Amino acid sequence: MTELSIALLNETPADDAAIERLAARTFGPGRFARTAYRLREGNPHRRDLSFTAHIGTMLVGSVRLTPIVIGDAPALLLGPLTVEPPFRSHGIGRRLVERALEAAKAGGATRVLLVGDEPYYGRMGFKRVPPGQVALPGPVDPRRVLLCALDGTPVEAVRGPVRKDFTPR
Repeated sequence: MTELSIALLNETPADDAAIERLAARTFGPGRFARTAYRLREGNPHRRDLSFTAHIGTMLVGSVRLTPIVIGDAPALLLGPLTVEPPFRSHGIGRRLVERALEAAKAGGATRVLLVGDEPYYGRMGFKRVPPGQVALPGPVDPRRVLLCALDGTPVEAVRGPVRKDFTPR
């Protein structure tokens, strides 16, 4: 199989409509009921830490990071991560997440939280948060609450309620 030429670019406002269409196709209307969506709703993501994947001029993937607070500590929420179904077995999602984590760390972020599958995200440094250590603003399977400590903080040390962070950037 031919290697795909994939360009990872910082997200821009011009990408918004294509990203929304991609999320609608890949997650459907149920995405609005998810707990992670509650943290993103009305809480602008950081475009400087959000990336798109393109093959030629076609947007085929996207990842966003949104400011949150865990306890009293600033953090970021990863998601949604979405890739066009025909391109899912080409490492695009992994590359998007790795690029976002690199940018977050370079920007001084210390923690990135997500709700997702540990076998997939664990390869990128995410670890399961022990049940009861963090409280999200809605129902969530505690086995899917994952954290990447960019500063090496043990995941067991991260505690508290998770809420939106509206601190000006």
